[in-house]
Amino acid sequence: MAKINKVKVYSTPTCPWCVKAKDFLKKNKVEFEDINVAGNHDLAEEMVKKSGQMGVPVIDINGTIIVGFDEGAIKKALKL
Repeated sequence: MAKINKVKVYSTPTCPWCVKAKDFLKKNKVEFEDINVAGNHDLAEEMVKKSGQMGVPVIDINGTIIVGFDEGAIKKALKL
């Protein structure tokens, strides 16, 4: 049985790299929670606490934090 990955993508609607990251996950049939941090201070704070970064996307894969759209790091974290 395939392991279920817990994936969260902290993003904003206007971020092109966020769209690329989400498209990559969809293409690889990875379910994820899309967390829009635009205008939500609490969610933005949660993202900064996890990543130390203000920039999006921040991708949390089973507790592994990836800042930006880093395809290699995403594949590694998902064992693709």
